[in-house]
Amino acid sequence: MNLLPAIDILGGKAVRLAQGDYQRVTVYNDDPVAQAMSFADQGATWLHVVDLDGARDGVPGNAEVIARIIAETGLKVEVGGGVRTLDTLGRYVEAGATRVVMGTALIKSPETVEQAVARYGSVVTAGIDARDGYVAVEGWVDSSQIAATELVARLGQMGIAYLVYTDISRDGMQTGIDAQAYARIAQASGVGVIASGGISTLDDLRALAAAAAGIEGPGYLEGAITGRAIYEGSFSVAQGLDAVASR
Repeated sequence: MNLLPAIDILGGKAVRLAQGDYQRVTVYNDDPVAQAMSFADQGATWLHVVDLDGARDGVPGNAEVIARIIAETGLKVEVGGGVRTLDTLGRYVEAGATRVVMGTALIKSPETVEQAVARYGSVVTAGIDARDGYVAVEGWVDSSQIAATELVARLGQMGIAYLVYTDISRDGMQTGIDAQAYARIAQASGVGVIASGGISTLDDLRALAAAAAGIEGPGYLEGAITGRAIYEGSFSVAQGLDAVASR
């Protein structure tokens, strides 16, 4: 299982939101590229980057900064936030992104996602952000009437290979996670799941690693995304890497 330190970019700065609330912003670094380099220096091999302006507005707001992160760090970069068209997705693929996350498009334009998978294969990653069991869209500003479990079950039919699944109620709150819930999502989806939201301790990462070992079927836990816990010193990147490799 991989560890993916997170960089969320808003207004060109590395930030974290509390429970997806754009009014509850903590700025951690004015230079996201420098932050990414710091993670690389600490031993990270993957990075999860979200364009929060893009997620909210529906068009890329920090694409140039993200392209620099990809070019200058040598990390495998998973990019999300406002990827709702083939043009936007293609721009990130050309920049060298390893995976590109499409979330709102799964609900509002599933045919675009299918076209993207046909063109770019496993680069295309589903992003499902759930609040109270229902899918949130438009950068978490709106909630849909679609149950997260219903959308998860469709992914295999769409040709999706990876899913970033976020529990919004826990995201940015350092409240801990329900590791078995992510295991159930992996088993139901049949794809590689990247767990996101609420990871606050090394025990959370160890619990995910343990849960991963018990999954039956084609689905599996591919990785874990964490941001605030690293930024605020709950554990280091090196310690996190050891924890996800504990099973």
